[in-house]
Amino acid sequence: MQAWLCETLEGVGALRWRELPTPEPAAGELRVAIRAASLNFPDLLIVEGKYQAKPALPFVPGAEFAGIVDAVGAGVTTFAVGQPVAVVGTHGGFASHACVDASRVIPLPAGFALEDAAAFAFTYGTSQHALIDRGALRAGETVLVLGAAGGVGSAAVQIAKAAGARVIAAASSAAKCRLCREIGADATIDYSQEDLRQALKTLTDGRGPDIVYDPVGGAFAEPALRSIAWRGRYLVVGFAAGSIPALPWNLALLKGAAIVGVFWGEFVRREPQASAAAIAELARWYTQGRIKPVIDRRYPLQELPAAFERMASRQALGKLLVVQGN
Repeated sequence: MQAWLCETLEGVGALRWRELPTPEPAAGELRVAIRAASLNFPDLLIVEGKYQAKPALPFVPGAEFAGIVDAVGAGVTTFAVGQPVAVVGTHGGFASHACVDASRVIPLPAGFALEDAAAFAFTYGTSQHALIDRGALRAGETVLVLGAAGGVGSAAVQIAKAAGARVIAAASSAAKCRLCREIGADATIDYSQEDLRQALKTLTDGRGPDIVYDPVGGAFAEPALRSIAWRGRYLVVGFAAGSIPALPWNLALLKGAAIVGVFWGEFVRREPQASAAAIAELARWYTQGRIKPVIDRRYPLQELPAAFERMASRQALGKLLVVQGN
């Protein structure tokens, strides 16, 4: 097999392309011939030793991928060789093959494209857990999505619309705002050109959004919280801007607002049945055409560093994939 190996926690530049023995699945495992893997922000953190999960060195990064089952270990009865599947975990995806615990594997329904599957569970699972479960979104409410043209942001726009919300998408360029309108946003804010608070005041007649979906953190967190509606919910999804904001908590008091943490990976671990039900519902929405991953670019697996470089540039519109045809 071929794989990108993380041998030191020195970041993407230290990853090495290696030829390795193709592994055999242990009891309870299956081996996946990987066709596509997507990049997520935690993939960058994990090779720098900054993520909550810290696999033992050396390891193959890549938390989300899809492919075909090509071997099953003892005791695995729910999957068969030749079956298309998706996998979400902490690592293993930036390779030609991976052996994974069967509990981490998601069977794909007929018609679910493998490239879409590789860009699906992490972002849509996170956004569904955030908006529907943690945020208790109701039809008719207004949702502000920050970083709305990224992977989780574009998923949040689609899920909020599918749930009957009015969606205001905020992004950092005109091109990103255009994409957000194409996937269903009712209004957009280009915060490289517009004042976020003033734009929100105008778009909501001074009321503010009921939910703020924030995977970015950084400088826009405080103006977004200051703009939130009475009884609003501020969803803390991540910190792609690189800095964790120090917010004045009196703002939550004055608005009767809730600051809500969203940690999808831990939700999957602690509440596997609820997580599986949510993913099954999202898969139904996909087959109904209500949601579909936005794919920015596809790179050959050998060009993973170039894909990371584009992710770091903050120019990607949706998800980035590394793919192989064998």
